[in-house]
Amino acid sequence: MLTSAKSHINYDRKNLDDRILLQLYKNMLKPRLIEEKMLILIRQGKVSKWFSGIGQEAISVGVTMALQTNEYILPMHRNLGVFTTREIPLHRLFSQWQGKANGFTKGRDRSFHFGTQDYHIVGMISHLGPQLGVADGIALASKLKNKGQVTAVFTGEGGTSEGDFHEALNVAAVWQLPVIFCIENNGYGLSTPTSEQYYCKDLADRGKGYGIDSFIFDGNNILEVYGKVLKLAESIRKRPRPILIEFKTFRMRGHEEASGTKYVPNELMAEWEVKDPITNYRNYLLNIGVLTAAKDEELRQAFKTEIDEALQVAGAEEAIVADESVELGDVYRHFEYQHVEPKSKPENIRFIDAISQGLRQSMQRHRDLVIMGQDIAEYGGVFKITEGFVEEFGNERVRNTPICESAIVETAMGLSIAGMKAVMEMQFADFVSSGFNPIVNYLAKSHYRWNEIADVVIRMPCGAGVAAGPFHSQTNEAWFTKTPGLKVVYPAFPYDAKGLLATAINDPNPVMYFEHKALYRSIRQDVPTDYYTIPFGKASLLKEGEAITIITYGAGVHWALDTLSNNEDVSADLIDLRTLQPLDTEAIYKSVKKTGRAIILQEDSMFGGIASDLSALIMENCFEYLDAPVKRVASMETPIPFINQLEEQYLAKGKFESALREVLEY
Repeated sequence: MLTSAKSHINYDRKNLDDRILLQLYKNMLKPRLIEEKMLILIRQGKVSKWFSGIGQEAISVGVTMALQTNEYILPMHRNLGVFTTREIPLHRLFSQWQGKANGFTKGRDRSFHFGTQDYHIVGMISHLGPQLGVADGIALASKLKNKGQVTAVFTGEGGTSEGDFHEALNVAAVWQLPVIFCIENNGYGLSTPTSEQYYCKDLADRGKGYGIDSFIFDGNNILEVYGKVLKLAESIRKRPRPILIEFKTFRMRGHEEASGTKYVPNELMAEWEVKDPITNYRNYLLNIGVLTAAKDEELRQAFKTEIDEALQVAGAEEAIVADESVELGDVYRHFEYQHVEPKSKPENIRFIDAISQGLRQSMQRHRDLVIMGQDIAEYGGVFKITEGFVEEFGNERVRNTPICESAIVETAMGLSIAGMKAVMEMQFADFVSSGFNPIVNYLAKSHYRWNEIADVVIRMPCGAGVAAGPFHSQTNEAWFTKTPGLKVVYPAFPYDAKGLLATAINDPNPVMYFEHKALYRSIRQDVPTDYYTIPFGKASLLKEGEAITIITYGAGVHWALDTLSNNEDVSADLIDLRTLQPLDTEAIYKSVKKTGRAIILQEDSMFGGIASDLSALIMENCFEYLDAPVKRVASMETPIPFINQLEEQYLAKGKFESALREVLEY
């Protein structure tokens, strides 16, 4: 039988009633008992991996109870209390951890790597940092819609070393976003102690550098966590702004169970063991008469029964049967393309004007669309595509961003989670490397992992031919065409650029939209002045012939057209792919089977480019129709040089004519 004992934590109930005091205890006790059960199951091999939050329950529970149920929380590995306090049915949690279909990821991701819109929880990814910027986006949506809601996001002391942490804090500060950044400082990042992780005394001090109010709370004191976060959340709802909280706590188990804790000094474990948040709070409640030993035992037995029954339900669930069509079908959210035919008379405009016009008309059509990028507001962007947009749509929807590509990609994802649309401009496609991780690991995988859309378009001004050198000239589409979950668009003409951009913004999937800088002001075409769409996955057959199939996209289309105009004796099908993912393989195969020869032209360097995959597809599907080997033509295997004579030597443009003749003469 339990008896009252001394509490090693100083509690102050202030004006909290007995009901709240007891609920806080129940909400901490439940995840503790689940964890104790999990430790047994992992030893039995019934759970593959476990990240224990034992000793940290007060943080998860206190923060979650301080927020309203319709406010988003972005938890981490050790925040089981977030999920249970939000009252997710236990059998679904157990199904998730066992890789069953009734979990939240259909067996595709494990443990706490999931989210659920039903409970306003957004799951983490192993890279940790990106969820901080995603919280910015969710908070931005709340602020734009005047919802008066708070977003809470968790990270560990190790995660504060990542660049995403600093970028997210800076964006939240500049835009005064209603985010509570929660640092669970539990002493170790896997085995790395805090002394090897950061040099400052307190991580809360980092908030000062960004102009953010920051606090240090005792992460093991449930009343301090709940009471103070409750007041802060109420304040933030009235006056939106970011807050940084460092919760001092300790990790009583290994990073995950297989790691163990041998690297932790015994005296440190003993010091924190007496600060256990549940034992101390239970003793406090016993001492003030809110809890009795009998009531405590009753609660424990009820939770254990609930846990056992939920485990039986999850255990009885059939194992997932692998189905290739199901897996492939969930990589992208189904998009019901709606064709809009232009009705207006065309006007002759430049490629860049078509992009601007398409973006403007989409902004008019989608009131929940926000565009973000460096210098895109009053300045109009470095290419002046968004010139005049601020006057029409305002600074809330046309947002200058700090120079932090990663956080802005993440913010765009957060806007999507909150039900809005986002277009982000990479000032140059080369700069996408600074935002690469959230694109390929967050945007691309979210629908497959937990059925969440990434309604984000990333505009990519790209390409050489303008003497911009190695850092402003790349055409890096191959980084993304190989990433399942992304769509890749690469138009060559103003008409296509405008219609495909409209479709990209309508599509709920993430789209990498490439715009060749050398085409911006050099290519003109008659383009309807009103809004219209063009479907993805439909190539354009620009010329028809019998001798050879030319396959290309972007600037390569114009290089091929110039070559054919200088070689009128060449009878060729010229295919402009327009979209690289999805790819119009039907048009490619049909043409190659007719002509018996194929040449693929890309501006990117050869190895690992999309031309290699196209060549392989043709060889695998059209081999018996070929009269010559498939030829690839690409730029040199070097970075892109600056000075004109070197750039001209680099580009595939100068090699295409001879390569074309070589295939024809084979």
